[in-house]
Amino acid sequence: MKKQDLAALAAIAALYVALHFLGMGCPIKAITGVSCAGCGMTRAWLEVLSGNWAAAFAYHPLFWTIPLGVLVFLFRRRLPRRLTSALLWAAGIAFVAVYAVRLADPTDSVVVFAPETGLFHRILRLLPLGK
Repeated sequence: MKKQDLAALAAIAALYVALHFLGMGCPIKAITGVSCAGCGMTRAWLEVLSGNWAAAFAYHPLFWTIPLGVLVFLFRRRLPRRLTSALLWAAGIAFVAVYAVRLADPTDSVVVFAPETGLFHRILRLLPLGK
């Protein structure tokens, strides 16, 4: 495990903590108005820290994959390349599947598709396009 690996993980964690305290949970959702595949992950971990596992699963059912991903990242040089590749593919497929199901569920209040609320849409409304 290299110092750069730990520094990268610490930087990512610091960015998410800063975004949380600034009131911006997901920069992708703020810009596009569409939730990302990881939407609800921060709230899920806040619920885990409060001991509320059911709420954590409701916010994002794959929250538990993050510590596993960190371990795979930290020990990737010691693991067989085929194993790390298979784990990456499995995680990607799981995230896409959960994301698709949540986007299709109109009762899901965590994952939303509302491009009209995103920064891109608000900027485009200000431009005199075709007038």
